[in-house]
Amino acid sequence: MAKSCFICEKSSQVGGGYSNRVRATKFNPTGKRRRKPNLQSARFSNGTRHLICTRCLKANKHIHI
Repeated sequence: MAKSCFICEKSSQVGGGYSNRVRATKFNPTGKRRRKPNLQSARFSNGTRHLICTRCLKANKHIHI
């Protein structure tokens, strides 16, 4: 099962690792961070279960499918 929302297809994003101080990145580098969506298992009206993000869960988008 893919780590993305079944409804809006939201998936992970890569970000971070930027520092305005040049020496901080030279001597103590920080790598890029992967931000993962908050996926929850939800039951749809036809009885199946899928992973959806909490934004779709709060909007009750899983009930109308």
